[in-house]
Amino acid sequence: MNLRSYALITAAYWVFTVSDGALRMLVLLHFHDLGYSPVSLAFLFLVYELMGVVTNLLGGWIGSQRGLNETLFAGLLLQVVALVALSFQQASWAEVASVIFVMAVQGLSGIAKDLTKMSAKTSVKFAAGEEPGRLFQWVAALTGSKNALKGVGFFVGGWLLATLGFRPSLLAMAATVAVVLGASVLLIDRGVGQAKQKTPLKLVLSKSGAINWLSTARLFLFGARDIWFVVALPVFLDSVAGWSFEQIGGFLAAWVIGYGVVQSFAPSVVGSSSDRSGAVLWLGLLLAVTAALALAVSITDEASVAVVVIGLVLFGLAFAINSSLHSYLILAFSEANTALDVGFYYSANAAGRLVGTLLSGLLYLAGGITLALWGSACFLAVALLATGRLPRPDAQRPAGHSR
Repeated sequence: MNLRSYALITAAYWVFTVSDGALRMLVLLHFHDLGYSPVSLAFLFLVYELMGVVTNLLGGWIGSQRGLNETLFAGLLLQVVALVALSFQQASWAEVASVIFVMAVQGLSGIAKDLTKMSAKTSVKFAAGEEPGRLFQWVAALTGSKNALKGVGFFVGGWLLATLGFRPSLLAMAATVAVVLGASVLLIDRGVGQAKQKTPLKLVLSKSGAINWLSTARLFLFGARDIWFVVALPVFLDSVAGWSFEQIGGFLAAWVIGYGVVQSFAPSVVGSSSDRSGAVLWLGLLLAVTAALALAVSITDEASVAVVVIGLVLFGLAFAINSSLHSYLILAFSEANTALDVGFYYSANAAGRLVGTLLSGLLYLAGGITLALWGSACFLAVALLATGRLPRPDAQRPAGHSR
Protein backbone atom coordinates (compact mmCIF):
# COMPACT_ATOMS: atom_id res chain seq x y z
CA MET A 1 0.00 0.00 0.00
CA ASN A 2 1.42 3.41 -0.92
CA LEU A 3 1.28 6.48 1.30
CA ARG A 4 -0.93 8.29 -1.22
CA SER A 5 -3.75 5.77 -0.77
CA TYR A 6 -3.33 5.86 3.01
CA ALA A 7 -3.47 9.67 3.01
CA LEU A 8 -6.62 9.66 0.86
CA ILE A 9 -8.34 7.05 3.06
CA THR A 10 -7.42 9.02 6.17
CA ALA A 11 -8.70 12.29 4.68
CA ALA A 12 -12.01 10.67 3.75
CA TYR A 13 -12.25 9.24 7.28
CA TRP A 14 -11.65 12.69 8.78
CA VAL A 15 -14.45 14.26 6.74
CA PHE A 16 -16.75 11.39 7.65
CA THR A 17 -15.88 11.77 11.35
CA VAL A 18 -16.84 15.45 11.36
CA SER A 19 -20.17 14.55 9.71
CA ASP A 20 -20.73 11.77 12.25
CA GLY A 21 -20.19 14.07 15.22
CA ALA A 22 -22.29 16.82 13.64
CA LEU A 23 -25.14 14.38 12.96
CA ARG A 24 -25.19 13.21 16.58
CA MET A 25 -25.41 16.79 17.85
CA LEU A 26 -28.04 17.70 15.24
CA VAL A 27 -30.23 14.80 16.31
CA LEU A 28 -29.79 15.45 20.04
CA LEU A 29 -30.46 19.19 19.85
CA HIS A 30 -33.28 18.99 17.30
CA PHE A 31 -35.28 16.29 19.06
CA HIS A 32 -34.58 17.80 22.47
CA ASP A 33 -36.10 21.03 21.16
CA LEU A 34 -39.13 19.02 20.05
CA GLY A 35 -39.62 17.93 23.67
CA TYR A 36 -38.39 14.33 23.49
CA SER A 37 -37.50 12.77 26.85
CA PRO A 38 -33.94 11.67 27.74
CA VAL A 39 -35.05 8.05 27.43
CA SER A 40 -36.39 8.65 23.92
CA LEU A 41 -33.16 10.43 22.99
CA ALA A 42 -31.14 7.44 24.21
CA PHE A 43 -33.26 5.07 22.12
CA LEU A 44 -32.45 7.08 19.00
CA PHE A 45 -28.86 5.79 19.17
CA LEU A 46 -29.38 2.16 20.24
CA VAL A 47 -29.63 0.74 16.71
CA TYR A 48 -26.63 2.90 15.75
CA GLU A 49 -24.55 1.01 18.32
CA LEU A 50 -26.17 -2.37 17.65
CA MET A 51 -25.34 -2.30 13.95
CA GLY A 52 -21.68 -1.85 14.80
CA VAL A 53 -21.47 -5.37 16.20
CA VAL A 54 -22.54 -7.02 12.94
CA THR A 55 -20.97 -4.45 10.64
CA ASN A 56 -17.46 -4.84 12.01
CA LEU A 57 -17.59 -8.63 11.76
CA LEU A 58 -18.85 -8.70 8.18
CA GLY A 59 -17.05 -5.51 7.16
CA GLY A 60 -13.70 -6.93 8.23
CA TRP A 61 -14.33 -10.07 6.21
CA ILE A 62 -15.48 -8.10 3.14
CA GLY A 63 -12.46 -5.81 3.44
CA SER A 64 -10.10 -8.79 3.52
CA GLN A 65 -11.75 -10.30 0.43
CA ARG A 66 -12.36 -7.24 -1.75
CA GLY A 67 -10.09 -4.54 -0.36
CA LEU A 68 -10.46 -1.69 2.13
CA ASN A 69 -11.36 0.77 -0.62
CA GLU A 70 -14.64 -1.13 -1.19
CA THR A 71 -15.69 -0.91 2.48
CA LEU A 72 -14.68 2.75 2.60
CA PHE A 73 -16.80 3.57 -0.46
CA ALA A 74 -19.76 1.66 1.00
CA GLY A 75 -19.47 3.54 4.29
CA LEU A 76 -19.40 6.96 2.64
CA LEU A 77 -22.35 6.06 0.38
CA LEU A 78 -24.48 4.84 3.30
CA GLN A 79 -23.76 8.06 5.20
CA VAL A 80 -25.07 10.09 2.26
CA VAL A 81 -28.21 7.92 2.14
CA ALA A 82 -28.73 8.26 5.91
CA LEU A 83 -28.37 12.04 5.88
CA VAL A 84 -30.78 12.48 2.97
CA ALA A 85 -33.29 10.03 4.48
CA LEU A 86 -33.29 11.82 7.84
CA SER A 87 -34.13 15.09 6.10
CA PHE A 88 -37.59 13.66 5.35
CA GLN A 89 -38.50 13.51 9.05
CA GLN A 90 -41.32 15.89 9.95
CA ALA A 91 -41.79 17.68 13.27
CA SER A 92 -45.52 16.91 13.04
CA TRP A 93 -44.97 13.14 13.27
CA ALA A 94 -45.99 11.31 16.42
CA GLU A 95 -43.09 10.73 18.78
CA VAL A 96 -43.27 6.93 18.46
CA ALA A 97 -43.15 7.12 14.66
CA SER A 98 -40.26 9.58 14.74
CA VAL A 99 -38.27 7.46 17.19
CA ILE A 100 -38.68 4.33 15.05
CA PHE A 101 -37.79 6.17 11.86
CA VAL A 102 -34.76 7.91 13.33
CA MET A 103 -33.56 4.67 14.94
CA ALA A 104 -33.65 2.98 11.52
CA VAL A 105 -31.81 5.84 9.82
CA GLN A 106 -29.27 5.99 12.63
CA GLY A 107 -28.75 2.28 12.07
CA LEU A 108 -27.64 3.06 8.51
CA SER A 109 -25.32 5.74 9.84
CA GLY A 110 -23.92 3.26 12.35
CA ILE A 111 -23.12 0.81 9.56
CA ALA A 112 -21.48 3.65 7.62
CA LYS A 113 -19.40 4.71 10.61
CA ASP A 114 -18.01 1.26 11.32
CA LEU A 115 -17.25 0.44 7.70
CA THR A 116 -15.33 3.70 7.35
CA LYS A 117 -13.53 3.36 10.68
CA MET A 118 -12.49 -0.24 10.02
CA SER A 119 -11.13 0.74 6.59
CA ALA A 120 -9.09 3.67 7.91
CA LYS A 121 -7.67 1.96 10.98
CA THR A 122 -6.76 -1.22 9.13
CA SER A 123 -4.97 0.72 6.40
CA VAL A 124 -2.45 1.96 8.99
CA LYS A 125 -1.05 -1.57 9.26
CA PHE A 126 -0.21 -1.66 5.55
CA ALA A 127 1.24 1.85 5.42
CA ALA A 128 3.38 1.90 8.57
CA GLY A 129 5.78 -0.84 7.44
CA GLU A 130 8.13 -2.63 9.82
CA GLU A 131 10.00 0.31 11.39
CA PRO A 132 9.89 -0.08 15.21
CA GLY A 133 7.56 2.39 16.93
CA ARG A 134 6.06 3.75 13.70
CA LEU A 135 2.88 1.66 13.91
CA PHE A 136 2.05 2.87 17.44
CA GLN A 137 2.75 6.49 16.47
CA TRP A 138 0.56 6.34 13.36
CA VAL A 139 -2.27 4.53 15.14
CA ALA A 140 -2.19 7.07 17.96
CA ALA A 141 -2.21 9.98 15.52
CA LEU A 142 -5.15 8.58 13.56
CA THR A 143 -7.16 7.62 16.64
CA GLY A 144 -6.48 10.92 18.38
CA SER A 145 -7.30 13.02 15.34
CA LYS A 146 -10.53 11.05 14.83
CA ASN A 147 -11.79 11.79 18.33
CA ALA A 148 -10.70 15.43 18.18
CA LEU A 149 -12.53 15.86 14.88
CA LYS A 150 -15.61 14.17 16.28
CA GLY A 151 -15.62 16.84 18.98
CA VAL A 152 -15.27 19.46 16.25
CA GLY A 153 -18.26 17.79 14.61
CA PHE A 154 -20.31 18.48 17.74
CA PHE A 155 -19.63 22.18 17.34
CA VAL A 156 -20.28 22.04 13.59
CA GLY A 157 -23.61 20.33 14.19
CA GLY A 158 -24.73 22.98 16.66
CA TRP A 159 -23.59 25.78 14.37
CA LEU A 160 -25.34 24.30 11.34
CA LEU A 161 -28.57 23.83 13.27
CA ALA A 162 -28.49 27.42 14.50
CA THR A 163 -27.66 28.92 11.11
CA LEU A 164 -29.32 26.65 8.52
CA GLY A 165 -31.89 24.62 10.41
CA PHE A 166 -32.32 20.84 10.64
CA ARG A 167 -33.15 19.79 7.08
CA PRO A 168 -30.78 22.17 5.19
CA SER A 169 -27.96 21.12 7.52
CA LEU A 170 -28.50 17.45 6.70
CA LEU A 171 -28.58 18.11 2.96
CA ALA A 172 -25.43 20.26 3.14
CA MET A 173 -23.61 17.50 5.00
CA ALA A 174 -24.85 14.90 2.51
CA ALA A 175 -23.50 16.96 -0.38
CA THR A 176 -20.10 17.30 1.30
CA VAL A 177 -19.78 13.57 1.98
CA ALA A 178 -20.92 12.83 -1.59
CA VAL A 179 -18.09 14.98 -2.97
CA VAL A 180 -15.60 13.10 -0.80
CA LEU A 181 -17.06 9.79 -2.00
CA GLY A 182 -16.63 10.81 -5.64
CA ALA A 183 -13.04 11.89 -5.08
CA SER A 184 -12.27 8.66 -3.22
CA VAL A 185 -13.64 6.46 -6.01
CA LEU A 186 -11.50 8.30 -8.55
CA LEU A 187 -8.25 8.54 -6.59
CA ILE A 188 -7.89 5.60 -4.17
CA ASP A 189 -6.18 2.47 -5.49
CA ARG A 190 -8.19 -0.74 -5.76
CA GLY A 191 -7.52 -3.78 -3.60
CA VAL A 192 -5.97 -1.96 -0.61
CA GLY A 193 -5.59 -4.43 2.27
CA GLN A 194 -6.95 -7.36 0.28
CA ALA A 195 -5.80 -10.74 1.63
CA LYS A 196 -3.72 -12.92 -0.68
CA GLN A 197 -5.80 -15.97 0.22
CA LYS A 198 -9.59 -16.03 0.53
CA THR A 199 -10.93 -16.65 4.03
CA PRO A 200 -14.18 -18.58 4.55
CA LEU A 201 -16.87 -16.56 6.28
CA LYS A 202 -17.17 -19.23 8.99
CA LEU A 203 -13.67 -18.30 10.22
CA VAL A 204 -14.73 -14.75 11.13
CA LEU A 205 -15.09 -15.81 14.78
CA SER A 206 -11.99 -18.04 14.82
CA LYS A 207 -9.25 -16.02 16.49
CA SER A 208 -5.99 -16.50 18.35
CA GLY A 209 -5.98 -16.26 22.13
CA ALA A 210 -4.36 -12.82 21.97
CA ILE A 211 -7.07 -11.43 19.70
CA ASN A 212 -9.85 -12.96 21.82
CA TRP A 213 -8.51 -11.63 25.14
CA LEU A 214 -7.77 -8.18 23.71
CA SER A 215 -11.28 -8.02 22.19
CA THR A 216 -12.79 -9.02 25.55
CA ALA A 217 -10.81 -6.28 27.27
CA ARG A 218 -11.95 -3.78 24.64
CA LEU A 219 -15.61 -4.74 25.15
CA PHE A 220 -15.46 -4.07 28.89
CA LEU A 221 -13.20 -1.00 28.51
CA PHE A 222 -15.66 0.84 26.27
CA GLY A 223 -18.65 -0.54 28.15
CA ALA A 224 -17.14 1.02 31.28
CA ARG A 225 -16.87 4.41 29.61
CA ASP A 226 -20.38 4.44 28.20
CA ILE A 227 -22.02 3.15 31.39
CA TRP A 228 -21.62 6.57 32.93
CA PHE A 229 -20.82 8.78 29.96
CA VAL A 230 -23.69 8.25 27.48
CA VAL A 231 -26.87 8.73 29.53
CA ALA A 232 -25.94 9.00 33.22
CA LEU A 233 -23.55 11.95 32.89
CA PRO A 234 -25.67 14.23 30.64
CA VAL A 235 -28.80 13.55 32.74
CA PHE A 236 -26.81 14.22 35.93
CA LEU A 237 -25.47 17.52 34.58
CA ASP A 238 -28.99 18.49 33.53
CA SER A 239 -31.01 17.41 36.56
CA VAL A 240 -28.47 17.79 39.40
CA ALA A 241 -26.01 20.40 38.18
CA GLY A 242 -28.69 22.43 36.40
CA TRP A 243 -26.61 22.95 33.26
CA SER A 244 -28.28 23.99 30.04
CA PHE A 245 -28.34 21.59 27.12
CA GLU A 246 -25.94 23.84 25.25
CA GLN A 247 -23.50 23.84 28.19
CA ILE A 248 -23.65 20.06 28.39
CA GLY A 249 -23.07 19.65 24.66
CA GLY A 250 -20.21 22.13 24.65
CA PHE A 251 -18.54 20.54 27.66
CA LEU A 252 -18.77 17.03 26.21
CA ALA A 253 -17.46 18.30 22.86
CA ALA A 254 -14.47 19.89 24.59
CA TRP A 255 -13.89 16.66 26.51
CA VAL A 256 -13.87 14.59 23.31
CA ILE A 257 -11.44 17.00 21.61
CA GLY A 258 -9.11 16.95 24.62
CA TYR A 259 -9.40 13.18 24.78
CA GLY A 260 -8.35 12.95 21.13
CA VAL A 261 -5.37 15.25 21.68
CA VAL A 262 -4.15 13.09 24.57
CA GLN A 263 -4.50 9.97 22.41
CA SER A 264 -2.19 11.51 19.82
CA PHE A 265 0.58 11.80 22.42
CA ALA A 266 0.09 8.29 23.82
CA PRO A 267 3.33 6.86 22.33
CA SER A 268 5.36 9.57 24.10
CA VAL A 269 3.60 8.87 27.40
CA VAL A 270 3.73 5.08 27.20
CA GLY A 271 7.27 4.91 25.86
CA SER A 272 8.63 1.40 25.43
CA SER A 273 5.85 -0.18 27.54
CA SER A 274 3.54 -0.69 24.56
CA ASP A 275 2.91 -4.33 25.41
CA ARG A 276 1.05 -6.46 27.95
CA SER A 277 2.75 -4.86 30.96
CA GLY A 278 1.96 -1.34 29.78
CA ALA A 279 -1.67 -2.26 29.04
CA VAL A 280 -2.08 -3.75 32.52
CA LEU A 281 -0.44 -0.73 34.15
CA TRP A 282 -2.60 1.88 32.40
CA LEU A 283 -5.81 -0.08 32.81
CA GLY A 284 -5.05 -0.50 36.52
CA LEU A 285 -4.60 3.26 36.78
CA LEU A 286 -7.93 3.88 35.03
CA LEU A 287 -9.66 1.45 37.41
CA ALA A 288 -8.14 3.24 40.40
CA VAL A 289 -9.30 6.65 39.11
CA THR A 290 -12.84 5.38 38.47
CA ALA A 291 -13.16 3.63 41.84
CA ALA A 292 -11.83 6.73 43.63
CA LEU A 293 -14.33 8.90 41.75
CA ALA A 294 -17.21 6.55 42.63
CA LEU A 295 -16.16 6.61 46.28
CA ALA A 296 -15.82 10.41 46.30
CA VAL A 297 -19.29 10.87 44.79
CA SER A 298 -20.70 8.38 47.30
CA ILE A 299 -19.55 10.45 50.29
CA THR A 300 -20.14 13.99 48.97
CA ASP A 301 -23.31 15.99 48.43
CA GLU A 302 -22.91 19.66 47.53
CA ALA A 303 -19.46 19.13 46.03
CA SER A 304 -20.57 16.17 43.90
CA VAL A 305 -20.91 18.20 40.68
CA ALA A 306 -17.37 19.52 40.98
CA VAL A 307 -16.12 16.06 41.89
CA VAL A 308 -17.78 14.53 38.82
CA VAL A 309 -16.40 17.19 36.46
CA ILE A 310 -12.86 16.90 37.83
CA GLY A 311 -13.17 13.12 37.81
CA LEU A 312 -14.30 13.17 34.19
CA VAL A 313 -11.12 15.02 33.21
CA LEU A 314 -8.90 12.52 35.06
CA PHE A 315 -10.89 9.61 33.63
CA GLY A 316 -10.47 11.03 30.13
CA LEU A 317 -6.70 11.32 30.46
CA ALA A 318 -6.26 7.70 31.58
CA PHE A 319 -8.91 6.35 29.20
CA ALA A 320 -7.32 8.06 26.18
CA ILE A 321 -3.99 6.32 26.82
CA ASN A 322 -5.73 2.96 27.26
CA SER A 323 -7.78 3.35 24.09
CA SER A 324 -4.78 4.35 21.99
CA LEU A 325 -2.64 1.53 23.39
CA HIS A 326 -5.34 -1.07 22.69
CA SER A 327 -5.83 0.26 19.14
CA TYR A 328 -2.12 -0.31 18.55
CA LEU A 329 -2.07 -3.79 20.08
CA ILE A 330 -4.82 -5.15 17.80
CA LEU A 331 -2.72 -4.21 14.76
CA ALA A 332 0.46 -5.53 16.38
CA PHE A 333 -1.18 -8.89 17.11
CA SER A 334 -2.84 -9.20 13.68
CA GLU A 335 -1.02 -10.62 10.71
CA ALA A 336 -2.36 -12.49 7.67
CA ASN A 337 -5.94 -11.15 7.66
CA THR A 338 -5.59 -7.77 9.36
CA ALA A 339 -9.00 -6.48 8.23
CA LEU A 340 -10.66 -9.63 9.61
CA ASP A 341 -8.96 -9.27 13.00
CA VAL A 342 -9.65 -5.54 13.23
CA GLY A 343 -13.29 -6.08 12.27
CA PHE A 344 -13.70 -8.71 15.01
CA TYR A 345 -12.01 -6.43 17.55
CA TYR A 346 -14.17 -3.41 16.76
CA SER A 347 -17.25 -5.62 16.81
CA ALA A 348 -16.40 -6.27 20.45
CA ASN A 349 -15.91 -2.51 20.86
CA ALA A 350 -19.41 -1.88 19.47
CA ALA A 351 -20.89 -4.58 21.72
CA GLY A 352 -19.32 -2.87 24.72
CA ARG A 353 -20.80 0.48 23.72
CA LEU A 354 -24.22 -1.09 23.22
CA VAL A 355 -24.21 -2.78 26.64
CA GLY A 356 -22.78 0.34 28.25
CA THR A 357 -25.50 2.53 26.72
CA LEU A 358 -28.25 0.25 28.02
CA LEU A 359 -26.71 -0.02 31.50
CA SER A 360 -26.11 3.73 31.64
CA GLY A 361 -29.83 4.42 31.71
CA LEU A 362 -30.73 1.46 33.92
CA LEU A 363 -28.06 2.05 36.57
CA TYR A 364 -28.73 5.79 36.70
CA LEU A 365 -32.43 5.10 37.14
CA ALA A 366 -31.67 2.62 39.95
CA GLY A 367 -28.99 4.53 41.84
CA GLY A 368 -27.99 7.76 40.11
CA ILE A 369 -24.49 8.70 38.99
CA THR A 370 -22.97 6.85 41.95
CA LEU A 371 -24.26 3.42 40.89
CA ALA A 372 -23.28 4.13 37.27
CA LEU A 373 -19.72 4.87 38.37
CA TRP A 374 -19.50 1.69 40.44
CA GLY A 375 -20.82 -0.25 37.45
CA SER A 376 -18.08 1.33 35.34
CA ALA A 377 -15.47 0.28 37.89
CA CYS A 378 -16.74 -3.32 37.81
CA PHE A 379 -16.44 -3.40 34.01
CA LEU A 380 -12.89 -2.06 34.22
CA ALA A 381 -11.98 -4.80 36.69
CA VAL A 382 -13.10 -7.43 34.16
CA ALA A 383 -11.18 -5.62 31.40
CA LEU A 384 -8.07 -5.69 33.60
CA LEU A 385 -8.41 -9.44 34.15
CA ALA A 386 -8.75 -10.01 30.39
CA THR A 387 -5.74 -7.78 29.65
CA GLY A 388 -3.67 -9.80 32.10
CA ARG A 389 -4.23 -12.86 29.89
CA LEU A 390 -2.49 -11.29 26.90
CA PRO A 391 0.81 -12.91 25.84
CA ARG A 392 3.92 -11.74 27.65
CA PRO A 393 6.48 -9.83 25.55
CA ASP A 394 8.80 -12.86 25.38
CA ALA A 395 5.91 -15.05 24.18
CA GLN A 396 4.59 -12.84 21.40
CA ARG A 397 5.83 -11.77 18.03
CA PRO A 398 6.69 -8.07 17.84
CA ALA A 399 4.33 -7.30 14.99
CA GLY A 400 1.76 -10.04 14.95
CA HIS A 401 0.72 -13.50 15.99
CA SER A 402 0.61 -16.89 14.44
CA ARG A 403 -2.66 -18.63 13.93
